[in-house]
Amino acid sequence: MALKLCSVTTWSRIQPVVTVWKHFASFPPKSEPQIPEWKKPENEDEKLTRARLLYQSRKRGMLENGLLLSSFADKYLSSMTSKQLHQYDTLINKPSNDWDIYYWVTGNLETPADFECEVMDLLKEHAKNTNKESRITQPKLKPS
Repeated sequence: MALKLCSVTTWSRIQPVVTVWKHFASFPPKSEPQIPEWKKPENEDEKLTRARLLYQSRKRGMLENGLLLSSFADKYLSSMTSKQLHQYDTLINKPSNDWDIYYWVTGNLETPADFECEVMDLLKEHAKNTNKESRITQPKLKPS
């Protein structure tokens, strides 16, 4: 009788593992999930665009780009022309992988022709940090 009780107890311990194993039987997935293509927000005035780009420059999801882009935005965003704002918007939002942006800016990967522009040149120069500025924290936000 004790043996039968033991086998039921053992099965109750194994059953969740079997269930989980069945769930992951098709792992890894056969294809990557599709990331929707970026679309520029419509009917956005220049002030709102600058505010959005400042926020997006600070909240990247990876520290390296957060520090690099937030200090870049602090230095250049307020004086950018409409054309430069559009280039910067495309540059930080169109690539689906933040590591690509980082490697392009630091010169570890060749920048694709689609992203080669005036703002990319400014950003590459900024990344060199020739003035040896401390960039271990993001710049403080300025009142608007």
